[in-house]
Amino acid sequence: MTDSKYFTTTKKGEIFELKAELNSDKKEKKKEAVKKVIASMTVGKDVSALFPDVVNCMQTDNLELKKLVYLYLMNYAKSQPDMAIMAVNTFVKDCEDPNPLIRALAVRTMGCIRVDKITEYLCEPLRKCLKDEDPYVRKTAAVCVAKLHDINAQLVEDQGFLDTLKDLISDSNPMVVANAVAALSEIAESHPNSNLMDLNPQTINKLLTALNECTEWGQIFILDCLANYTPRDDRESQSICERVTPRLSHANSAVVLSAVKVLMKFMEMLPKDLDYYGTLLKKLAPPLVTLLSAEPELQYVALRNINLIVQRRPEILKHEMKVFFVKYNDPIYVKLEKLDIMIRLASQANIAQVLAELKEYATEVDVDFVRKAVRAIGRCAIKVEQSAERCVSTLLDLIQTKVNYVVQEAIVVIKDIFRKYPNKYESVIATLCENLDSLDEPEARAAMIWIVGEYAERIDNADELLESFLEGFHDESTQVQLQLLTAIVKLFLKKPTETQELVQQVLSLATQDSDNPDLRDRGYIYWRLLSTDPVAAKEVVLAEKPLISEETDLIEPTLLEELICHIGTLASVYHKPPSAFVEGSRGVQHKRLPGSTESGESESPDTTSAAAVSDAPPAVIPSQGDLLGDLLNLDLTPPTTTGPPPPASSGMQMGAMDLLGGGLDSLLGGDLGGSPAIGAGFGAPPAAMPASFSAPVSGGLDDLFDLGGGVGMPMGAYSAPKTVWLPAMKAKGLEISGTFARRSGVIQMEMTLTNKAMSVMTDFAIQFNRNSFGLAPAGPLQVLTPLNPNQSIEVTLPLNTVGPVMKMEPLNNLQVAVKNNIDVFYFSCQYPISMLFVEDGKMERQVFLATWKDIPNDNEAQFQIKDCHLSSDAASNKLQGSNIFTIAKRTVDGQDMLYQSMKLTNGIWVLAEMRVQAGNPVYTVSLKCRAAEVSQWVFQSYEAVLKN
Repeated sequence: MTDSKYFTTTKKGEIFELKAELNSDKKEKKKEAVKKVIASMTVGKDVSALFPDVVNCMQTDNLELKKLVYLYLMNYAKSQPDMAIMAVNTFVKDCEDPNPLIRALAVRTMGCIRVDKITEYLCEPLRKCLKDEDPYVRKTAAVCVAKLHDINAQLVEDQGFLDTLKDLISDSNPMVVANAVAALSEIAESHPNSNLMDLNPQTINKLLTALNECTEWGQIFILDCLANYTPRDDRESQSICERVTPRLSHANSAVVLSAVKVLMKFMEMLPKDLDYYGTLLKKLAPPLVTLLSAEPELQYVALRNINLIVQRRPEILKHEMKVFFVKYNDPIYVKLEKLDIMIRLASQANIAQVLAELKEYATEVDVDFVRKAVRAIGRCAIKVEQSAERCVSTLLDLIQTKVNYVVQEAIVVIKDIFRKYPNKYESVIATLCENLDSLDEPEARAAMIWIVGEYAERIDNADELLESFLEGFHDESTQVQLQLLTAIVKLFLKKPTETQELVQQVLSLATQDSDNPDLRDRGYIYWRLLSTDPVAAKEVVLAEKPLISEETDLIEPTLLEELICHIGTLASVYHKPPSAFVEGSRGVQHKRLPGSTESGESESPDTTSAAAVSDAPPAVIPSQGDLLGDLLNLDLTPPTTTGPPPPASSGMQMGAMDLLGGGLDSLLGGDLGGSPAIGAGFGAPPAAMPASFSAPVSGGLDDLFDLGGGVGMPMGAYSAPKTVWLPAMKAKGLEISGTFARRSGVIQMEMTLTNKAMSVMTDFAIQFNRNSFGLAPAGPLQVLTPLNPNQSIEVTLPLNTVGPVMKMEPLNNLQVAVKNNIDVFYFSCQYPISMLFVEDGKMERQVFLATWKDIPNDNEAQFQIKDCHLSSDAASNKLQGSNIFTIAKRTVDGQDMLYQSMKLTNGIWVLAEMRVQAGNPVYTVSLKCRAAEVSQWVFQSYEAVLKN
């Protein structure tokens, strides 16, 4: 009879009966009772009252009964920790049982009991099992270490289990090796900086030896671990590739994808002229093709990964186009993914095949699929120039079918073809105009309006066509309204005499009757342009447009590199880095392909360029409320003078600006809305924060006049080393690292701009948000030559302190917007307050004494600087280099007292008393300032200057 009978009884008083059965002398009755308890537990009944009785059943030789009791124990140990301790002795005993299955079962259950009180009792049994003679017990114990580390990491480290785990990598049994690797990887993932997986050629060799004999999941653990290794040279890289290649023919698709990941990564190190490189490319195609004969869900995962591989190395699958042709019974998600890959692989050699296939798809019944197929034809035309004519005729054939959604998609893609090949296919415009009435989707209507406006001189009744759209202007979507406004202005500039009434009508609709700010602003700009300088208007509105690029939906190169390192994981399916969807305490490491470091900077093989980023201060992502909200006050056009701002331009002078250029510089330049004038300094000092420090003893300030100066020659000002402010991952390939310095009385922002994208970067501009001390660029960002891919450039930006002021949190936070030809990027950085210490910050002695007494004691803060081994004179010299001036010095009981002053750019004075005792590495600094919150940042500057 099956065990289902245990789930059918629901009698009253059952717990009492079970208790009696559990304490029975008969083994069979005991076993039946435990099965009933487990059944009740499984269906959600609370049987925790039976805990002591079930635990008593542990003392048995029957493996089945022991398994059941352990199952019960795992479930209830957390809610009954005091009772669970009763089971410890049995665990210890079972870990020494002659039967390896029982030893392994005991150690497995130990790892699953997540109770702090018990863990320390389990260390000894675990240590024995890690060195057990039976590999089955060792492999189970290896996983137990990872589980124990999750509960109590400190205990695992103190007991030396991590070293034992590292030793297991050299074990003779491949399954033990695989589990040791899995456990170490798991621990290393939750502690990214622990450097647990110390991979070297000897370890790699052991892993590769174990790879051939492991189970499939063991192979995956080992392959994933290999993917984190950076080979020393191309020979080692080739050797690893040769030993991993046989895994490509494995039946488990997860093993295949893990092997592909390792090979894709190590191929980066191989010279392309190497014979083996070509062989490897050929070997990678068949396993990927085989994955596409699996069930649809697996196919989808494979296709998402292939999409990444094709973007990185299209040559791998360039001859395999046919396997991506859609089958009639493919689910829609597989069809759409295949379509995407077909376009990526399209080339002059296979375009005829692809177009025939796409034309077929466009007659399918699935609307989403048909739309994507029509768009794909347009993308092929843009990608393969030789096929453009054939694509256009295919699209015209599809328009003749008069299927509404096909016609609309075709018009959208024909607009893009016109942008790519101007003055080539305009003969088809007449056919497009015939279908004007059937267009009801905003994107298609906007595309058609653009075509009419752009080629108005070739369409006799262009004014009538656009007028027909104007009748329902307020019912149209914003996209259509904007396009219609621009098209009618274009028409007016081409045929001014016939369309004056039409342009006035559209301008009044856009500016007076619309409540959409984008539309109103564009309307006003056109109105001013046309009324002041029609010649300039023509140059702006009818300017020659740049050709559109071939592939607009490629993944950004730095993100693609990271995703290649995550092939076979969720990241490769989502096409997002793990940090975008993994939450919690685990540190997500950014992975990079080998050889993708900045040009001109050598790196040690074991550190990836992402490691450099991880040490940088955390970038503050601007929230809607702070940075973006203040962008209306930004003007990213370079300032022409460093003096007061010029008066706001009148609307008439504005007309000549290229306000349709679309960059933030043009949109925000010119002060349309009257942005706030430059801030007038820091204003009244902020309210003092409650004193959280005990006021120090103020020693004999009245004697200051009798003191000797004791101040030597000053050293140069300290500036911190550069850190990464804007990682390339967040700025489409632009990386900015920098620091602040004060040189000859000028505050400077010293930056290194690195282009890690594939396209050239130009047109750089920079702007700061309002900040605590009014920091602002004193001139434009001088990037005089285009920044080519993989090139770095050093830039120094002089700053002044006459910008708008707003108190920031923290006080020295600076929010920055940087614009280039690609986009506008935002980042935050923190400047050292010492940059703001001015050169005339030395107070007269009498003034110092009077001011010190005048500032309330509540505003006095005391700090300690530890591990400082400078003499008082050396410290004084060092500080004077950063404009912290020693006014006087005296010695009391072998302790040097330095009295110092500094002045911030906004006129705030900070007074200091620093105590230095010979032989004592701890300095005491007392600071007094009317704006008390400045003190902690001044102390940080003291610490930075003295310790560097």
